[in-house]
Amino acid sequence: MAEYKSSPVTVRKSADQIYDTLTDLQGLAEKITGIPADSVPEDKRSMLDGIRVDENTLTIPGGPTGAITLVKSDCTRPTYVSYEGVGTPVPVTLAVNIAAVGDDAAEVTVKADIQVPALLKPMLNGPMQKMVDEVAQNLKNLNA
Repeated sequence: MAEYKSSPVTVRKSADQIYDTLTDLQGLAEKITGIPADSVPEDKRSMLDGIRVDENTLTIPGGPTGAITLVKSDCTRPTYVSYEGVGTPVPVTLAVNIAAVGDDAAEVTVKADIQVPALLKPMLNGPMQKMVDEVAQNLKNLNA
């Protein structure tokens, strides 16, 4: 199992607001489409525009490897939200840890666990670390 963890990021929303945003997938879809274009680099905008959300799943474009579909799997209000990969070539879990820093701020850490053969791990280290770091940074742009 390979684990990739972002650095903690401070989000100027309460832990409950962040939790609600991450567990209400329909609301999350609206928030994603509402992210101002100038706050997302142009080369990342097409990926953001390609995200598809329904009541229970989140599908993220995966480039040449194909889309990744995640389903909400484990939630503990207001500190933890996780999603499991569905139909992925290897088991994948994406989790968000939320720690209140006050009434109107929380520290968020994103973690991805992926069961990948040891030979492939060195090739995934850079892209996977970059992905969890970008997810954590983008949480700051969501208006919870």
